[in-house]
Amino acid sequence: MIKLSQRAQQMKPSATLGMAAKAKKLKAEGVDVISFAVGEPDFDTPLHIREAGKKGIDEGLTRYTPSNGIPELRIAVREKLKRENNLSYSDEEIVVTCGAKQAIYNALQVIVDPGDEVIVPAPYWVSYPDQVLLAAGRPVILATSEADSFRVKPDKLAGAITPRTRAVILNYPSNPTGSSYSAEEIRQLGEVIADRKIAVISDEVYEKLLYTGERHTSIAEACPRCKEYTIVVNGVSKSYAMTGWRMGYAAGPRDVISKIAEITGQQNTGIPGFVQKACVEAIRGPQDEVERMRQEFKARRDLMLEALASIRGMRCHVPDGAFYLLPGVEAWIGKSWNGNRIPDADTLAEYLLEEAHVATVGGDPFGAPGFLRLSYATSRQKIEEGVARLSKALSRLA
Repeated sequence: MIKLSQRAQQMKPSATLGMAAKAKKLKAEGVDVISFAVGEPDFDTPLHIREAGKKGIDEGLTRYTPSNGIPELRIAVREKLKRENNLSYSDEEIVVTCGAKQAIYNALQVIVDPGDEVIVPAPYWVSYPDQVLLAAGRPVILATSEADSFRVKPDKLAGAITPRTRAVILNYPSNPTGSSYSAEEIRQLGEVIADRKIAVISDEVYEKLLYTGERHTSIAEACPRCKEYTIVVNGVSKSYAMTGWRMGYAAGPRDVISKIAEITGQQNTGIPGFVQKACVEAIRGPQDEVERMRQEFKARRDLMLEALASIRGMRCHVPDGAFYLLPGVEAWIGKSWNGNRIPDADTLAEYLLEEAHVATVGGDPFGAPGFLRLSYATSRQKIEEGVARLSKALSRLA
């Protein structure tokens, strides 16, 4: 029998993918399941982007690519960061990765030594703590409050920093809370980071899905002093409905970015050239489909919020962006069905899948016990029907 490494034994399966798999299994068995579990746009990738990918195949872009990305795509990313985020980088300060997830993973591998601490504000995306552990670091969970709309406060961040702190991961708009920051709020966090000279991995993959009427502001723009400590991570998955294309990128200090590219080279060489060609079109081409999707997501957010508000005992803060709600469900924790007690939100999610045929995800894997994460990246009809099912199933608990 092959002995598993300590790092492998520390790993946990993705809660979101796990619930999605259970929902797909039920669907395959003929059950009518409505899924609020997976954070994936239900729109098709815009036609002009798909056509660019097909053209790339026809042009023979099917061979190995540079580990840091083809020059045309890195230039497009550089232009985008300057145009939309007022951030100046050289081509050597940008690396293309297999999704934003790989950019974050490789950044942690580059900057974290065994025992280093990485601050992870909670609620958090499920992969952050495990990725820190895989880098032999120690995730330090920094709790935020629902009263503060789950935003990190500068004094709390400063208080969590120790001599062992190597980095902090910020995600805005956030998965799972949908919360984001104003330019002034993110500037204040940047000042704390710059004063302490720690790194920040700024996960901005939901930047175009913001509903506040304000412009998204990167921490590297809001606090120029912080730019030298910032690794900006982004991608095309969420904004352009390109989750399966697997393209992300990171921008930051040249020595860090070059090492991320080297690790990428050892992992998968680089993502396909025709994918990168499509991503150039996504970044440089028409953006009207992005805005159409943003407006539809906002309408769906409002619809789901209104529907949840009709369920007695349910509460939910209004998210700034992304496509998630994080309603509090403490009112049903401790209740029972068929003699089975529900001890936590994860068990409640299992009950809702079994009894209501609605897939949700319990908040515990996100560092949010007592909450459910609901994705509204689905049709309005399914939102209405799904919440109605939730309401009926919850009312049966005693």
